[in-house]
Amino acid sequence: MLEAAVQVLAKEGAQRFTTARVAEKAGVSVGSLYQYFPNKAAILFRLQSDEWRQTTDLMRTILEDGARPPFERLRILVHAFIRSECEEAAVRGALDDAAPLYRDAPEAREAKASGTHTIRLFMQEALPEAPETIRILTGDLITATLSQVGKRFSETPRTPAEIEAYADAMADMFCAYLAGLQRR
Repeated sequence: MLEAAVQVLAKEGAQRFTTARVAEKAGVSVGSLYQYFPNKAAILFRLQSDEWRQTTDLMRTILEDGARPPFERLRILVHAFIRSECEEAAVRGALDDAAPLYRDAPEAREAKASGTHTIRLFMQEALPEAPETIRILTGDLITATLSQVGKRFSETPRTPAEIEAYADAMADMFCAYLAGLQRR
């Protein structure tokens, strides 16, 4: 049912997303769908919650990989994130349209807190000599930039080569910024 919901959302958008369309796409009755999800907001919330969890897990897996140096991990994260944003662009756009339904949910706050914690731990490792205020600012800056620029970049369909070049440039920018902070 969730896969059908993703397909309907990608094709129809949030405005035309209905439980009837999801049930039809999934090949089940609307009544069967309601056994799992009481309304379309519940389906959208589940899709968004799953996306938050996947993104947080991806970030944590990459940034906590102590076998790689911090700058290499940052590069890997940028590439994975930009690819993910481009792959999920149609669904993410529709979920953003429905964001008022779940933006302030406890799961949203939890996902944000978990991501912030992971970034702060990474910044402690990447910038061990920097003051805490600089590490927090840097983590917030990288997170906000990656999120907003990734979203904007993915609004237009991109080739794998374009995604690779863009992610390389963005990773270069972040690594140069961190290297400059390390020299201070």
